Amino acid sequence: QVQLVESGGGLVQAGESLRLSCAANGLTFSAYAMSWFRQAPGKEREFVAAISVSGGSTNYADSVKGRFTISRDNAKNTVALQMNSLKPEDTAVYYCAAGLLLQPTNWDTPSRYNYWGRGTQVTVSS
Repeated sequence: QVQLVESGGGLVQAGESLRLSCAANGLTFSAYAMSWFRQAPGKEREFVAAISVSGGSTNYADSVKGRFTISRDNAKNTVALQMNSLKPEDTAVYYCAAGLLLQPTNWDTPSRYNYWGRGTQVTVSS
């Protein structure tokens, strides 16, 4: 049974940092592109960041570029999202997603992913 479990969310003030982590079990982790999406109340789920199977390529939403960094450790089956200079508009539930051999052209499309975590809440106060 595949499980993706996010952790690290919380309540912070604007300008502060958080580090999210996603632990994957039950899948061949190194065969999956990994991404983070987020969903704010009343809004569609949106792409945040993605990383290739090897970790050699990454992509970010324009809204987080320069502030967020995605990384992965294939030996530990984990993917992380370092979030710096957080803004109130970053407030959302953040989800980890795994896409089998997913190509970069599809990284921002939720329906292309095979597995999802349950999410972790990030709240940024002004």
